Amino acid sequence: MTRLSAIVLSAVAAISAVAAPAALQARDSGAFFTVQLAEATTESEAIAGGVVFRCEGTQCTAPRSGDRALRVCSELRREVGTIASFSAGGSMLSESQLSRCNG
Repeated sequence: MTRLSAIVLSAVAAISAVAAPAALQARDSGAFFTVQLAEATTESEAIAGGVVFRCEGTQCTAPRSGDRALRVCSELRREVGTIASFSAGGSMLSESQLSRCNG
């Protein structure tokens, strides 16, 4: 391998190391939390579980957070009101979990 080839390979490896996390972040930028509220909220943004929820009418969405879904649900309820349904990563909270969230 020539010195030039080694330099090019090193540069490609360095760029890949920087670009890979950005690509993963872009892929994960979609909604992880999907929420249906019992009543429309006047809030356009609310913070729960360390993430910003974007709300419009009776729907709120947010990217993934490190907190458990039930905790995020409870924090969001305090900000925007009663939660009718709450989904985290495509998994809905059960009726008993939703009752605890709204408790």
